[in-house]
Amino acid sequence: MHSVLIRYHEIALKKGNRPYFTELLKRNILAAVEDLGAKEVRSLPARLLLTFKNEVAAATINQRINAVFGVANFSLVERTDRDIGALRSGILNSLVGARFDSFRIETQRGDKTFPLTSPEINRQLGAAVKELSGARVDLTQADFTVTVEILPHDAFFGFNKIPGAGGLPVGASGRVVALISGGFDSPVAAYRMMQRGCRLIFVHFHGSPYQDRTSQEKVRDLVGTLTRHQYQSRLYLVPFGEIQSRIVAAVTRPLRVVLYRRMMLRIAEAIARREKAKALVTGESLAQVASQTLDNMAVIQQAASLPILRPLVGMDKQEIIDQARRIGTFETSAIPDQDCCQLFVPKHPATKSSSWEVEEVESSFDVKALLRLGLDGASREDFTFPGSDF
Repeated sequence: MHSVLIRYHEIALKKGNRPYFTELLKRNILAAVEDLGAKEVRSLPARLLLTFKNEVAAATINQRINAVFGVANFSLVERTDRDIGALRSGILNSLVGARFDSFRIETQRGDKTFPLTSPEINRQLGAAVKELSGARVDLTQADFTVTVEILPHDAFFGFNKIPGAGGLPVGASGRVVALISGGFDSPVAAYRMMQRGCRLIFVHFHGSPYQDRTSQEKVRDLVGTLTRHQYQSRLYLVPFGEIQSRIVAAVTRPLRVVLYRRMMLRIAEAIARREKAKALVTGESLAQVASQTLDNMAVIQQAASLPILRPLVGMDKQEIIDQARRIGTFETSAIPDQDCCQLFVPKHPATKSSSWEVEEVESSFDVKALLRLGLDGASREDFTFPGSDF
């Protein structure tokens, strides 16, 4: 089978803006299979048809299309004439040698002028499949599903619908900057924002020169994994150890973590404005650690004027870890590293800071100089998928 029938759901609700979203989805699909010899992505009623010039392994197609945001589900399909006999013949030829105990036929008749109704198509094709396979019909929990699509100019059949990633096509919701560490939370937050159509630029703060490069290596792997969903990524690596040491030299212990986070937001916001991004993304989850109490989050966010998006704010740690496993970031995030968030951290950090005391403490050091230090020391790396590194 050289074709994939791709179905979308949320895009279909966009009414007047639907063409914009479908064209963006088509572009992302072609980017996902760029190295596989794709022929075209064609618009069909409420569906897209992806065709290839040559045979491509089903497992490879499944892996690539499954990572494209905006896809509700998809099927590997074969095109036939709009004729029940042609459908029957094509399905039976494809099922020779197949083994399954139960099955069902699912027909979607996008063209109501077709002479048979969906139930009639199901019955005729089901009888033929039952005779060939000896399997029983099960409409609720079948081992195997034959999908049939009747459209105005085409008919397709395939086997089983494969769930997609859902959401909106990357790029539909604009550009944002995501703060990413080597832990579990921030890669999951980044994934969830891509699923809502955002294109991400990543910023990682590392403890150089006081810590090793483990966190940087982990983040490169994590960004590589996430780039499978947006095809091009940019990562800024910001040395933060010297900034932390200067804050430590100037202030007392309890507020240090809040001050670190405020400096991170200032640097990330400067990068965001350079990249024409419209918001910042963090992996904060309410009350998970000292810097993520409601009081501290309120004070920290005042350091930036761009909106701060927190897709994990209502999730607990286990929910985040479970999603990390599903999206493929868990194994990398679980590797021990030296995170700058662990550097110069007081034993009892403040959990209820206030704006006035933080601003008073910040007056004791040169905030603009530390901002310049972080920006001047930042390095930039670009990632692509598909690419030789993946």
